[in-house]
Formats: sequence, C-alpha cells, structure tokens
Amino acid sequence: MTTLLFDSLNYKILNKTARVGVIGLGYVGLPLAIEFAKAGYNVIGFDLNTNKIEQLINSNSYIMDVKEDELKEVIENGNFIPTADFSLINDVDCISICVPTPLTKSNEPDMSYIESAVNEIINEMHKGILITLESTTYPGSTEELIEKKLENYGYKVGEDYFLCFSPERVDPGNKTYTTQNTPKVLGGTTSRCTELGINLYGKVINQMVPVSSTKVAEMSKLLENTFRSINIAFINEMAMLCDRIGVNIWETIEAANTKPFGFMKFTPGPGIGGHCIPLDPVYLSWKAKESNFYSRFIELAQETNKNMPYYVLAKVSEALNSTSKSIRGSKILILGMAYKPDVDDLRESPSLEVFELLQSNGAFIDFNDPHAKTFKDAHNNSVDSINFKYEELGIYDCILLLTNHSSYNYIDIVRYSKLIIDTRNAFKNFDDSKIVKLGSPLIKKVHETV
Repeated sequence: MTTLLFDSLNYKILNKTARVGVIGLGYVGLPLAIEFAKAGYNVIGFDLNTNKIEQLINSNSYIMDVKEDELKEVIENGNFIPTADFSLINDVDCISICVPTPLTKSNEPDMSYIESAVNEIINEMHKGILITLESTTYPGSTEELIEKKLENYGYKVGEDYFLCFSPERVDPGNKTYTTQNTPKVLGGTTSRCTELGINLYGKVINQMVPVSSTKVAEMSKLLENTFRSINIAFINEMAMLCDRIGVNIWETIEAANTKPFGFMKFTPGPGIGGHCIPLDPVYLSWKAKESNFYSRFIELAQETNKNMPYYVLAKVSEALNSTSKSIRGSKILILGMAYKPDVDDLRESPSLEVFELLQSNGAFIDFNDPHAKTFKDAHNNSVDSINFKYEELGIYDCILLLTNHSSYNYIDIVRYSKLIIDTRNAFKNFDDSKIVKLGSPLIKKVHETV
C-alpha cells in the first residue's frame, strides 16, 4: 500500500496532474502558488481573508512581486483558484503551508497560524498527500506540530502521507532573486518524503538543495537570518562608535570593502525590519533555552538592533539642537516608512518605532512613502502618507530619511530642505553641512540658511 501511494503521487507530480494547495496567500504563498500555476499545475490557494480572495479572483495583485498580467492569465485559464473554502483541501494531492509565524507579546513563537492550518488539513485529510511546511519556525516544529499530531489520528509519516520542511527565502522587491531562481532547501521526514518534495518543487524552482532532515532545513533558515542579524548589529554598533570618535562609518565601510577576501559588506541603519531578521534569531534563542543553552551573541545583537531607533532619536535631537531647536514643537517630515527601499512592506519596520518616539517627544510628524501609503499608530489611528512638493520642504525643521526609495529626487531634497538627517547614506554624493548622517559626527556649523 505504501509503495502504491508513493508511486501514484510521484507519477502525478512528474506529469503535473497533481493538484497543489497553498495555505496562506501572502508574501510567500501567493508567489509560490503563481509559480506552480504558471508551470501547468492546478493550484488552489487558501486564505481566511475574503478581501484578498476577492481581489485575486478579480486579478488584482496586492503583492508587488506578483504581476497582474501573470495573475490574470492563471485565473482565466483555471490553473489558479483562490478560495476561503478549506474543505477543498480534500481535493489536493500536495499542500504547502505558508502562514505567518509572529511573536507573542511575551516574545515567544506564536504557532497558532500553523496549528490552525494543520487542523484544517486534518479535517479534510486523506492518504497519499504531501504536506510541506514553509513557515519560518524553530528546529523540531515540523515533527512536533504536524507529524505527532497526525500520528494521534492514526496516520504514519512516510507510509500514509509524506511530510517535508522547506524554508521560504522570499526577499520582497528583489529584482534579481525571485521564487523561481532562489535555491531552495528541503528536508523530508523520510527519504521518500524528500524525494517527493524535491520532485514537486523542482518543477518550479531552478535549484533544489536536499538535506538529511526537516530539522536541518529548519535550522538552516534560522542560521541564515541570525547570521545577518548579528552582522547588522555589529555594523550598527560600529556606526555609533564612529560617531562617538569622529569617524565617518560610511567611508570606513567602503574602504574595508575593497579587500577582495575575508570581508562581507553590511551597512548600518535605523533598525532591522521585515518578517525574518527581527524574528528568526528570537525563535532560535527560544529553542536553545529549552536545552539550557543561552546564546549571548543573539541576545546582544537583538539588544543592539532594537536600540537603533533610540540612536536615531538622539541624532535628530542633536541635529535640531545645532539649529537652536528641540524635538518638541519641531515639524519633521519622515521620508520612507517601509522597512527597505522600493517595497510596501511595513512588517517590523524600524520607521514605525522612530515615528512613535518622535511623536511622544512632542514633534509634529508628517510622513511620505510612495509605496507604503498608510499604517496604524500605537493608538490604532490611521496615519496616511502625504504628498509634498520639493520646493515646499522648507516648511519642515528637518527631513528624516529612513528608507532610501529610488523614486525620491535627492538633488531637490538637498536644494529645498533646511536640515536633513540621513540614516541610509542616501546623500553620499552630496557635501553639504545641512546633511547629518547616522554613524558620522555632526558638523558643528549647520547650513547658514537654517
């Protein structure tokens, strides 16, 4: 029976007659579902958000990386069916779980979305299905949250169904690396699970990277982003040090980057954002503590990165003081609310915290972001991006550049602003005393027109 189930599903996968389900149609799930649909698979996308489902049915993409013409094509040819009806899980042969994994208020992993998705699968469970978890989580979670639960219902992994973990590696807005051409790590619970997972994803991903277990695959994702978090924290600390001792961190980084070996370039900023880098190290640290292992590197990196919005606040205060002004009562325009350039992603964006810090210190804040048009503040009030004219920037006591979107005219920002605080080295080609940079000492004489 086991061989028959494996052979039957493998045949369907290789011949693209397997029906693929994707639970969670966000930054990870929607691009993945579209790739499977474009490859010729029949795909059912599941999401509880009926507004998202309606938008997709009408070929309206809410994810920047999903082109509306590609969405329209797979909707019209029937290869992609978005739905909030989870009973249709019974119709799929393979299902990928791509739901959020945030942190709780006590800074612990919130597995509720995965647990909910697994419950939906159990309700419609049938033998011979391939389940792949993509949501970022801690090592051992595929086994704990899926395998053991299905065991309680009498399903044996590798025999009655097949189970893999394959961490998402989505980088929103990246024009070079997409879902299709980013190498994909995958580990199965058994060798047959791995084979099926590789065969399925290999139809839509250029390079598959099989590993020996789900735990290795889970750990690889946390290692990738913890590595980045620690190195970003180091360069953020170096930025604060350089500021203190009178050295320009940006020039220093470029000088170090000329070494052709042994150096990897990281740059400082107002903090870390996005879903992965702020959260993944916490997942790893939390899991490590279960084994009485305490990672000082992770804790120190988190502390440093979380402190950066406060450093930005101090930098704004210092810059305004140099013009005989204080934060309280000053009118400030924030440029860029998204966590990185040219995307609309506000998840964990440090700009949100900088906004709250400035406002709580008495500043009058406007913000502009050409991509992220609105957000909810700490009091759950909607804050909307303003439109501005460059020649009117002089009405602000300072311009705070938090996200260096490519659409900004940096020449005109310099021309018409009184004072600029640059947290991203966006004004690296300008030599003007009105520009105050993160990680660089303040020029004592600010532009005389201030």
